[in-house]
Amino acid sequence: MSRYWSDVVGTLTPYVPGEQPQAGKLVKLNTNECPYPPSPLVMQAIHSVSADALRLYPDPESVALRRAIAARNGIPPEQVFVGNGSDEVLALVFMALLKHRLPLYFPDISYSFYPVWADLFGIECIRVPVANDFSIDPDAYPAANGGVIIPNPNAPTGMLMRPAAIRRLLERSAQSVVVIDEAYIDFGGDSATSMINEFDNLLVVQTLSKSRALAGLRVGFAMGNEDLIEALGRVKNSFNSYPLDVISQRAALASFQDEDHFQQNCRRVINSRDSLCSELAKLGFEVLPSGANFVFATHPVIEARQLFSKLREKGIVVRYFDKPRIDNYLRISIGTEEDNAALVIALRELLG
Repeated sequence: MSRYWSDVVGTLTPYVPGEQPQAGKLVKLNTNECPYPPSPLVMQAIHSVSADALRLYPDPESVALRRAIAARNGIPPEQVFVGNGSDEVLALVFMALLKHRLPLYFPDISYSFYPVWADLFGIECIRVPVANDFSIDPDAYPAANGGVIIPNPNAPTGMLMRPAAIRRLLERSAQSVVVIDEAYIDFGGDSATSMINEFDNLLVVQTLSKSRALAGLRVGFAMGNEDLIEALGRVKNSFNSYPLDVISQRAALASFQDEDHFQQNCRRVINSRDSLCSELAKLGFEVLPSGANFVFATHPVIEARQLFSKLREKGIVVRYFDKPRIDNYLRISIGTEEDNAALVIALRELLG
């Protein structure tokens, strides 16, 4: 530990992102990117950015983009906040809305960045065990809390929490903020955005990285009561007034202007996911029901760690988590039909 570090730095256990392989010719099924390109309108918007536009600072409030997000979700722009990817948005949420006297609660199996942010901002957190089938029970969360955050669909399991369960959680946590992290909601789930005007303690966070194929641009957003959005704006403007550059704002706006392309990409991923689940079941895998663009699978004969290594040797990269309760599962992103076929062929060979 360097003598120049602040005290908090040495206590942190940073988040470890999925590998971005540098070698070519690998089948990359480990970081849940969209296997298909973004809308052609996105590329047109990017190419239309002038040198003069880059000379100037971007709109600090991303007004045009917020209006488009608001219109799509049936809420006013004042109920929308945007940031540099949903990870930045969530970090600001932890700081602005989840640091209280009572502890923050989230599932013991969930997005592994949550405890990192809790440590960074000095937030006491309690992990609530998911059920044996990996489902989330809203009644397992105490009514007295400093906040609750749930990924829906959950990560890395891919399992969905139904609207009735989310409603139950919101009703139980009426005195604190409930954050529903919907990074993968577009692949078959029902968004909690329909409840925003009913529950002033609900904040929904989404991203353009997955279903809109814009992981390389880093655009995320939150939707909720104006009071919650104002809190995020106050923290943002005390940290970085310009989180989204000109290119990101225009490209994201173009994505929302091509609903047909968005829906087509989602359908393609869902169909490929269903087909891959069927093929994995034929090979003896147990696959959890997924509402995401990935599946979570285990095999009764070969350990997940071994499969992970053997697949890598065959040029196929998936995600393995060496953590309690899930250390015999692989998280497999949905790729193109060719990528998925290559995975199935490799698994057939490994399983004999």
